[in-house]
Amino acid sequence: MSGLQDAIPPARPVIGEAEIEAAVRVLRSGMVVQGPEVAAFEAEFGEVVGGRHCVAVNSGTSALQLSLMALGFGPGDEIIVPSFSFAASANAVRLVGATPVFADIEAGSFCLDPDAVAAAITPRTVAIMPVHLYGHPAAMDRIMQIAEQHSLAVVEDAAQAHAAALDGKPVGSFGAAGCFSFYPTKNMHSLEGGMISTGDAQLARTLRLLRNQGMEARYQNEIVGANMRMTDVAAAIGRVQLGQLEAWTEKRRANAAYFDANLTGVTVPPVAAGARHVYHQYTVRVQGDRDAFQAGLKELGIGNAVYYPTPIHELRPYLNEDGQVGDWKLPETDRAAREVVSLPVFPSLTQEQLDRIVEGVNTVAAKA
Repeated sequence: MSGLQDAIPPARPVIGEAEIEAAVRVLRSGMVVQGPEVAAFEAEFGEVVGGRHCVAVNSGTSALQLSLMALGFGPGDEIIVPSFSFAASANAVRLVGATPVFADIEAGSFCLDPDAVAAAITPRTVAIMPVHLYGHPAAMDRIMQIAEQHSLAVVEDAAQAHAAALDGKPVGSFGAAGCFSFYPTKNMHSLEGGMISTGDAQLARTLRLLRNQGMEARYQNEIVGANMRMTDVAAAIGRVQLGQLEAWTEKRRANAAYFDANLTGVTVPPVAAGARHVYHQYTVRVQGDRDAFQAGLKELGIGNAVYYPTPIHELRPYLNEDGQVGDWKLPETDRAAREVVSLPVFPSLTQEQLDRIVEGVNTVAAKA
């Protein structure tokens, strides 16, 4: 069977009748920006993060940026981040005027290596930003110990990790703030949007001010803020999606378990003890010619992608003044960027599609 007519995409966002009806309902109500739907979405998402305060914003990047702003970070401050992540992780640091300091990742989880974090701390370090990459929780037990030892804040980048957990504790409930994205390809979405979780009521209030031009009451500006509000249309869609999150998560996990048991010729993603991996991406390591591996899957109609082929420290905005890569020692980051390939794992995959992916990967890997 040729792959292209019935190709399996790398990801498949859900926009069903329930989402459409929710959007239309809000549009007809006339309450379209930061109204009752946003408040309800914040309250409902709080259940995903252990009952924390939640503040809805217009994107995951805004969630990161506002969290750093609310914590008072800026020029002269250093924040430890992984280089193996989407650029938004480091961009948010730069957007508040702080300096990202890149630390290496663990080979298994693709998340920050606590030993590398500890080694990267300087007198200017103010925070650590662990990224729960691909839906696997970072080693938050050790990272929080390091943060407490050095009096550092922790801002979790949980953009890909809705409902992930470590030892039963949900991501987004460890640090001073947890930041989620609702981009269409995430495990749940609101077309576009983000959420910040925090256990600090005063920090939550500051975040609400910052997202709304520094106002709580209209025209009563208390601080300098921005316009990073979530619309009620987005919130209504997010509420529909949130109602399906647990079922979708379990289907992703079941799909991943099927791959774990049946894929050969590639290294399947390990899961740390106590971790609940939610598989935003199912990411394998490929030895040999990755381009040929990807091309072989494409010929079979099996979508795949590399997240991320270029570590952040090698991107143009993060080169040194001479336009060269800085003197970073990130061997696991470099290796991951060379080896990773993400396979379809979205919850609407059929058994026939799962079998096609397994057969295709095993066949292509054997040839490689």
